[in-house]
Amino acid sequence: MRPRMHEPVLILTLLAAQAFAGAPPEPSGQKALSPAVEKGLEWLSRQKLKSGGWGQGEESVQMGRGLTLKGVANVADTSMAVLALMRSGSTPKQGRFSVPIAQGVEFVLKEIEASDRDSLYVTKVKGTRVQGKLGPYVDTFIAATLLTEVRGKMPSPAAEERVHAALEKVMAKMKKNQQGDGRFDTAGWAPTLSQAMATRSINRAAQAGMEVDEGMREKAEAYAKGEFGANGLGAGAGSAGVQLYSAAATVSQVSESTTTNEAQAEELRAKVAAAPPSEQQEAKAKLDRFADTARVEKSARDTMTGRLKDPGFVAGFGSNGGEEFLSYMLISESLRKEGGKAWQEWDAGMAKNLARVQNADGSWTGHHCITGRSFCTAAALLVLMADRAPLAATAAG
Repeated sequence: MRPRMHEPVLILTLLAAQAFAGAPPEPSGQKALSPAVEKGLEWLSRQKLKSGGWGQGEESVQMGRGLTLKGVANVADTSMAVLALMRSGSTPKQGRFSVPIAQGVEFVLKEIEASDRDSLYVTKVKGTRVQGKLGPYVDTFIAATLLTEVRGKMPSPAAEERVHAALEKVMAKMKKNQQGDGRFDTAGWAPTLSQAMATRSINRAAQAGMEVDEGMREKAEAYAKGEFGANGLGAGAGSAGVQLYSAAATVSQVSESTTTNEAQAEELRAKVAAAPPSEQQEAKAKLDRFADTARVEKSARDTMTGRLKDPGFVAGFGSNGGEEFLSYMLISESLRKEGGKAWQEWDAGMAKNLARVQNADGSWTGHHCITGRSFCTAAALLVLMADRAPLAATAAG
């Protein structure tokens, strides 16, 4: 039975969930794909347009706008769709979704290659629902994450070179356009989520071995810590007054930053031990920064775990929306990094509740703000497959 129009995703049993809702783990430690995920993947794969990309698709009836872009492919929706299809185990060169993935990556690459080198835009398509709600540059940040994840998985050396060049271009555009306080995007209804995707993308690129400007990464890290220091996990700047968005964004940013820092710390400690005292100061200062960020991450994560018991907090704006699904994705990947009971119970609750509000055709629909089925379905699938997020899973050990 379809959910009622404004039914919140969670009528909380999240931390009261007693066991994982779904099939037993596969030998790799990943969950087997649930029926809800399988159905969602099949629906999403069928929405690819002739251009090779995805548009925002059908929107909730109460929105009634953006119809001119319903069938126009855009970078953000395409990147989200391709990431979701890749989580199932397919790549651009193998797996049951290899063809739509390869075509989606090609669409994103062409958009980035055609973009200028100075602005933060990577697309000529403007005015989408996702841009209006999260910020005009959100395509840039989601595309950067996609490019990081397809590196090493392309079907030819020439294709790998294109991906590497496109990711270098995006990182350069981000460095050039980062604001002095560490932010990238302040427009939109809830740009805190766009900032989270930006910080996530630069850290994921660094974690994957891409050369990322450390000054850019440090400023984004400092901004996230400053938000936590000023607001805790309350509704901070750019959160539209919704605590869920602010909390998910903050925890995700400090979590991703700490993961990158941990990879650098061993080399820095060795440098401190081997270098003469006159050359140790910079490395020691960086290690102190890393330690401070790790403390903030633990405090933020512990605070958020306690908040997950509150149905009002988890409901976000109060009804299903792409912002909620995206926030759940950020929370899931942050909790997955730490593992343990909090992660298992959250994941179990998400599996039950997202399956409950899934549409009969396999899609998910938002009922406020970001309502397009492409984004909502992809984000919901990424929540349900958070255990497969490659870099977060690596961090979890």
